[in-house]
Amino acid sequence: MSIYLGNVSIEEMQSRSGVVFPEELIAYMSDKRQHEACNLQKDKWHCFDIPFVLACENIEMAKEIYRHLESMSDYFKEQLQISVQE
Repeated sequence: MSIYLGNVSIEEMQSRSGVVFPEELIAYMSDKRQHEACNLQKDKWHCFDIPFVLACENIEMAKEIYRHLESMSDYFKEQLQISVQE
């Protein structure tokens, strides 16, 4: 059994990763954050602090976020994992 901690905002993800997310990605993610970690609602995401992982409700959302961040991956101070809720 894994233990996940934290409720990381977009601003905190940027600070921790050391990269500035594109405005288009921020706009896309802004109204989709879910503060509770379990049972993500449709088209919602939640970012954990420990481990540093962004959980997405569906694969399309995960792919869209990855598409925006892929070109910046070499600049991340810390690895950010992207996962999909089953």
